[in-house]
Amino acid sequence: MKIKWIAGGLLWTSFYLQAAAQEYKLWYDTPAHVWTEALPLGNGRLGAMVFGNPAIEHIQLNEETIWAGQPNNNANPDALENIPKVRQLVFEGKYQEAQTLATEKVMAKTNSGMPYQSFGDLHISFPGHARYSNYYRELSLDSARTVVRYDVDGVTYQRETLTSFADQVVMIRLTASHPGKITCNANFTTPHQDVMIASEGEDVTLSGVSSLHEGLKGKVAFQGRMTARAKGGMRQCRDGVLSIEGVDEAVIYVSIATNFNNYKDITGDQVERAKNYLHRAITKDYQASKQAHVSFFKKYMDRVSLNLGTDKYADVTTDMRVQNFKETHDNYLVATYFRFGRYLLICSSQPGGQPANLQGIWNDKLFPSWDSKYTCNINLEMNYWPAEVTNLTELHEPLMQLIREVSQTGRESAKIMYGADGWVLHHNTDIWRVTGAIDKAPSGMWPRVAHGFVVICGSVISTRVMWTSSVPLILS
Repeated sequence: MKIKWIAGGLLWTSFYLQAAAQEYKLWYDTPAHVWTEALPLGNGRLGAMVFGNPAIEHIQLNEETIWAGQPNNNANPDALENIPKVRQLVFEGKYQEAQTLATEKVMAKTNSGMPYQSFGDLHISFPGHARYSNYYRELSLDSARTVVRYDVDGVTYQRETLTSFADQVVMIRLTASHPGKITCNANFTTPHQDVMIASEGEDVTLSGVSSLHEGLKGKVAFQGRMTARAKGGMRQCRDGVLSIEGVDEAVIYVSIATNFNNYKDITGDQVERAKNYLHRAITKDYQASKQAHVSFFKKYMDRVSLNLGTDKYADVTTDMRVQNFKETHDNYLVATYFRFGRYLLICSSQPGGQPANLQGIWNDKLFPSWDSKYTCNINLEMNYWPAEVTNLTELHEPLMQLIREVSQTGRESAKIMYGADGWVLHHNTDIWRVTGAIDKAPSGMWPRVAHGFVVICGSVISTRVMWTSSVPLILS
């Protein structure tokens, strides 16, 4: 028995070392042409989508607390009087009339929740780099960074980008195989209105405020800041453009911050926060910062490995492997997909921050589909399916905090709408933790109830657990 145990231990050790030695990545031989082809980076608070175009690098940027609107709740006081009428119509078999009345008198009258919004975009232009060859683009699922590499006129250029978990900034390292060959201009753009783009010493700044939506003025103030450190050559910041000329290598740093403290308080100082993130990061050695980032990421990622065999198609780009999967039954791609799912949760849900929303943390629009909110009848839960079963328990913390907060705003909604104790959450919420019924009755009347009683169409729903399954309002 002892010999068998030792043999089994050796076999497991061999298996583990083999799994650890495997490389998991998404890679391509062309730049991204649309946003959905870009490669996602994130540190829970910051998100970046890297396009990898040689001539003009495009990195779309997010910060988790840039949402339209301001602190509010949206419970409809008309619901209390009209829910008995809706119930009676249901009992009489007048389902369409019941649905219409619920839409008119129970759904929120103020707003249906606010959209999650993009910060904007970073563009880095490289003169002459449109004539590139030997192109390569990668997202490493082992180190949470992107690499873009290509040749121009006999020089190999490389860009390494990461959203640092340790330093809370975006870092883009530019290198070349020959000295003095890196020349570029970097600037911010944004879809937000009435922003201010300026230069402040060695920093480029973009300052703005989130959007008005459904009559609620946006009051999330945000600022992005950018600077660079370079070896050799010249560096200049003027008129909102960061210019780098003839350097051996450079690291561009981007910080983003807002005035958001919590769902009730937006009195923070976004300018000081953005400065502090940026100026702390640039004092550190890049390689040390990169190692701290990778170590932080790997403490989550390396808890679990899935070995489905050797990589038979290592020389085939990821997009072609997906296209060929029906014929190849590519097991290594399945293992890569498993790793990618864990990667996305690690990058979009960190303790102390906001939960992963409908698009994780990645969104290029001011008014995205379904507002990129927290759709609580299934999508929010789906985001967290990997948390426990793939050993990422701590990443549940932002979701648990959201539940605590909607239990507070939901107490108000339960009293206003249902005359009930306890608390209620309908099928959707946002960063402001609204708990009223939103959209229209067919989709929006799905309350979740806890710690009390909510009377719904003659039925009493009682629970003593924090989080229950969805139950429709209109029951016959």
